Amino acid sequence: MQVILMERVAKLGQMGDVVEVRPGFARNYLLPQGKALTASKQNIANFEAQKAQLEARNIETKKEAEDLAARLNGQTFIVIRSASDAGALYGSVTPRDAAEVATAGGFSVDRKQVVQIRPIKELGLHEMEVRIHPEVSATIVLNVARSLEEAELQASGKSIQERAAEEEAAAEFEIAELFDDLGAAADDDFMGSSDPIVDTEPSDEEKS
Repeated sequence: MQVILMERVAKLGQMGDVVEVRPGFARNYLLPQGKALTASKQNIANFEAQKAQLEARNIETKKEAEDLAARLNGQTFIVIRSASDAGALYGSVTPRDAAEVATAGGFSVDRKQVVQIRPIKELGLHEMEVRIHPEVSATIVLNVARSLEEAELQASGKSIQERAAEEEAAAEFEIAELFDDLGAAADDDFMGSSDPIVDTEPSDEEKS
């Protein structure tokens, strides 16, 4: 199926290109989102008549997108979720979640702009791409944690596994110190309860 692109589409073409695509891809994605029109003579003629206006509008929206990308790129947003002790989430973090925390942080982001390569199913820091414009993207970081305290720890560079290892080591150290204290106390009790030395040598009166 041939369509004429109304904007740049990654791996497909630039605005104004007439390209061949699968019918399902056109009907389910390109046409409903206004990214393309069927390449009929009428639509091609209409595009050519409006090409200057469309290109000018694209330049304007691109500049706006670049401004937003400059402010959004590299931003970190905290997402609080329940998870197991091993760090596995009870559920997953979705593009909708990313869009919501970014919007709550003062940036206008739609879930359809968020590109998720693979589902987020564990605690930690995860990068996500936000396509603000067909030619402009930004990268954000989702700090997925069980609490704000844990999020701060992860932001400092420590993973949930490292924190668990540190807590386990600290617990083992405390137990070892407890046993050392108990051992020392037992030694003191033993020394304090020993029988006094008795002089068995008879006195002069006893000898007489």
